[in-house]
Amino acid sequence: EVMLVESGGGSVQGGGSLRLSCRTDGFDFDDSDTAWYRQTSPRNKCDLVADFSSEGRIYYADYVKGRFTISRDNARNTVYLQMNSLKPEDTAVYFCAAGPPPPEEKWCEYGQGTQVTVSS
Repeated sequence: EVMLVESGGGSVQGGGSLRLSCRTDGFDFDDSDTAWYRQTSPRNKCDLVADFSSEGRIYYADYVKGRFTISRDNARNTVYLQMNSLKPEDTAVYFCAAGPPPPEEKWCEYGQGTQVTVSS
């Protein structure tokens, strides 16, 4: 059974930092692309924040470039998102993506996510 468990969210003031973790199990992590998505509310889009492919390619959305860093530890089957210089507009539920995609690749409806709240 595929397992994705996000953690590390919380409430911080603007300019602060958080480190999200996503522990995974149930599939070959080494061969899996990994990513982080976020959703500001259930009615809003599920936005790709960053991804780290199994081949080592990294992508960041423009609005997080220079502030967020995605990394992965294949020995621990875990993907991370270091978030620095947080802004109120980063407030969202963050979801990790790894392993077999869910139907229609709706990653923001797949795991439980972790809430990040940034105050001004």
